[in-house]
Amino acid sequence: MMDIEDLIPHRDRMKLLDEVVSVNEDVAVTSARVSDRWPLCQGAYVDPVVLIEIVAQTAAVLVSSKIGIKRGVRGRGWIVGIKNADFFVDRIPLDTVLIATVKDLYNVDQYSVLDGEVTAAAKPLCRVQIQVFREIDEEKVL
Repeated sequence: MMDIEDLIPHRDRMKLLDEVVSVNEDVAVTSARVSDRWPLCQGAYVDPVVLIEIVAQTAAVLVSSKIGIKRGVRGRGWIVGIKNADFFVDRIPLDTVLIATVKDLYNVDQYSVLDGEVTAAAKPLCRVQIQVFREIDEEKVL
């Protein structure tokens, strides 16, 4: 099992993912339980816009696992664009278990476009396509 904190830089309230379900060369799958500690929490619900961050963190898992495996270096990435975002719910109840799946569509140098979907109980909550720029450090991964 991969330690999520080795793959993403997020901590405290901004660390939304709980577990890496699976990851390979092209796809990462993660899970998260909606919490009242999350950004955009409003009472017993969170705003679905937070799902963009779930997709972004899952993308970080995919990209970091590839960089670490192939190059032995640690990388950082930034969302530089949201190409598309379709939301299918108005709010997400606390304690909902989310499953995010992110696929690598294409890469040019340090630029990537990734396609993500977040579901709950097999029901689609959103589909998001993001653009990411990666910075690669020379610091070796331990």
